[in-house]
Amino acid sequence: MKFLRHFAARIVGHAIRIFARAITAVRADWQGIEPVPRQRVYFANHTSNGDMPMIWASLPPALRREVRPVAAADYWLKNKLRAFVGPEVFNCVLVDRRPEVKDKPMDKIIAALDEGSSLIIFPEGNRNMTDDPLLPFKAGLYNMGVARPDVDLVPTWVANLNTIMPKGEVIPLPLICTVTFGAPIHVEDGETKDAFLERAANALSSLAPEVQS
Repeated sequence: MKFLRHFAARIVGHAIRIFARAITAVRADWQGIEPVPRQRVYFANHTSNGDMPMIWASLPPALRREVRPVAAADYWLKNKLRAFVGPEVFNCVLVDRRPEVKDKPMDKIIAALDEGSSLIIFPEGNRNMTDDPLLPFKAGLYNMGVARPDVDLVPTWVANLNTIMPKGEVIPLPLICTVTFGAPIHVEDGETKDAFLERAANALSSLAPEVQS
């Protein structure tokens, strides 16, 4: 049974990549960084449910095999299909955001880093449905940078997905999507949380195309 689930996950993952490229012609733009096997945390803007699959699909196979998206358990465990795709296909690090849950999300995230995985995270926490480029960042990115300072924190801008899959739509609209990877940053010695999160947000927003500024 385990073999069959793994085989099915590979087939579904391949189908998702083909679908993503067919619908969006997604391409990666590596600025100030190379697509080489190195442990990283890709932190991205979040305007659509398609953001994570687009980042995942744009990575080369060698990097994609080592990356794990950090995602909300309540979303990916909502039904049987999501419960298969999230953990099996994307190998998500599922975190429970309910306040009554004793397990700390950061513990799972740090454990994944200690296992050697790279991560995809959305430091805004929720989808940005405003006209502002970014929502205020949560503390998680800073905590990762402090806990594991050798891991590269890579700003990753997903462009055009808010048009491809606007809120309330089921069928994506064909449109070119670009995932831009910027130069990595790290928490500097003595840098405060607020100062770092502002610097991280600026590094991310600087990758946005001028038409989205």
